[in-house]
Amino acid sequence: MRKVAIITGASQGIGAELAAGYRRAGYAVVGVARHMPTSDDPDFIAVEADITDATTAQRVVDQALDHFGRIDTLVNNAGIYIGKPFTDYTLDDYVAITAVNLAGFFHITQATIPHMVNQRSGHIVNISTSLVDNADSTRPAALPALTKGGLVAVTRSLAIEYASRGLRVNAVSLGVIQTPAHDPASYTGMGRLHPLGRVGEVTDVVEGILYLERAPFVTGETLHIDGGQAAGR
Repeated sequence: MRKVAIITGASQGIGAELAAGYRRAGYAVVGVARHMPTSDDPDFIAVEADITDATTAQRVVDQALDHFGRIDTLVNNAGIYIGKPFTDYTLDDYVAITAVNLAGFFHITQATIPHMVNQRSGHIVNISTSLVDNADSTRPAALPALTKGGLVAVTRSLAIEYASRGLRVNAVSLGVIQTPAHDPASYTGMGRLHPLGRVGEVTDVVEGILYLERAPFVTGETLHIDGGQAAGR
């Protein structure tokens, strides 16, 4: 039986590599982003959608079911980061980050879970940040901590709520990862923030999440892919 994964924020960076990783693992994939490149792979459906809108998120789920008939995994990868001193945040900053990091998660996850419950199987993965556990006065990031910390908390809550119905819910908490969001010239300096002495690579994230797919007795867990940041410095 071919499994199916929905991956949000799949147009570039971690999301694009997750889509490729799940395809290599034999999954059909629905990749979601506001601007998605087209694909001629019949087992990869690119959906241009804004998951901050509830009806649009439902359309993503409907397309997954229409094309592939089931949903086995949802990776809530879409997110934005706005780091600045707390009193410098604007209302626009608050609206933007909560819309993507929280409302986006809420809409597509709520639309997906009933189908997983009907299957009595499914896996949800939420992507967070180690800044939730490892606050740093030199990198103030209260709104990312507020929203991504919420995803860590709801991971545990949903894992317990749905465990008896065959669903697993896990999170990964990331350190700094080499993506288009970062200037490569900053990697050396940011690497010093991690006990392993380097920033992470996207493959580190992909392999960590695919490990969670292969670990059917793991639920409610937050896997830190952060070069040891959560352990301390």
